[in-house]
Amino acid sequence: MFQRQLILTAALFFALLSSCVPARKFEDMEKKRNDCEAELAKAKASNGTYESKIAELEKQIADNKVRLVGLQNDTNVYGTSIRLKTEQYSQLLSNYELLLKQNKELQSRQSQENSNLVGKLNLTQEELFRKEDELKRMELDIKRKQRTQDSLTVELNKRESRVKELEAALAAKDQAVNDLKQKVKNALVNFEGKGLTVTQKNGKVYVSMEDNLLFTSGSTKVQPKGEDALKKLAIVLQDNPDINILVEGHTDNVPMKGTGDIKDNWDLSAMRATSVVKILLANGKIDPQRMTAAGRGEFFPIDPANTAEARAKNRRTEIILTPKLDELFKVLETN
Repeated sequence: MFQRQLILTAALFFALLSSCVPARKFEDMEKKRNDCEAELAKAKASNGTYESKIAELEKQIADNKVRLVGLQNDTNVYGTSIRLKTEQYSQLLSNYELLLKQNKELQSRQSQENSNLVGKLNLTQEELFRKEDELKRMELDIKRKQRTQDSLTVELNKRESRVKELEAALAAKDQAVNDLKQKVKNALVNFEGKGLTVTQKNGKVYVSMEDNLLFTSGSTKVQPKGEDALKKLAIVLQDNPDINILVEGHTDNVPMKGTGDIKDNWDLSAMRATSVVKILLANGKIDPQRMTAAGRGEFFPIDPANTAEARAKNRRTEIILTPKLDELFKVLETN
């Protein structure tokens, strides 16, 4: 409707202009007419858009009316439900108040009993905790003692094994010393009681040869009878390579007054020991590393008395035979 009126007005306007204005003005009016038509086209386009929007809005209004009817129906249903729920709530509230009253009465009756039970429970829990702590301490103590016992058992077994090894080594060493003593006695049987003794002490064999068997007074040269005894001993020593040999020369306490190589008892005792070592090496296949020659002078007497008999005892050469203790030392090192 609006569009038709607009068109008629525009046509009338143009008709009036064309009848009463010159050609120039007519052109201006024509231009304005064209502008109006363009504006009119835009208005028509806008009007179409508005009509489309109006249709959409009318459709939304219709939909909203349908929803409104649904909501009104739902409101009626909810109102009925609320009234029912209100009645149920009132009944529940009444029941709750009754139960609350009964509960208070029950609590009042059982209050003392509960107090007693709580007290007993607290005591029982404290006792339980105490016993649990005590039990844990006992378990830890038992585990600690068990570990200690296991460790001691292992150590004891190791020590028992070492003791057995040591005992076996000592027994073997004692047996070796006994065997050596017997071999030496057998080899020197013709010399025992004639200035030669064979004894065993401190795990060693001592062959003690008096001065009158080996040397003349002040001499370092071995006499034939002494050399014969040393040769027999050398054979025993070469057949027992696990024996260390220490030769010690001893003198009496009479000072030596020599002017040659032998100036005192130290020289005399050391040279006599060296002479014995050389004879043993010359008459047996003995490793020199097993041999030791030592001079003791007059400082280790057998008899400290200052008599001729005591001095005769003290003038001697001792050959000390010691079994090598390598196996025993190995056992001791492991210990």
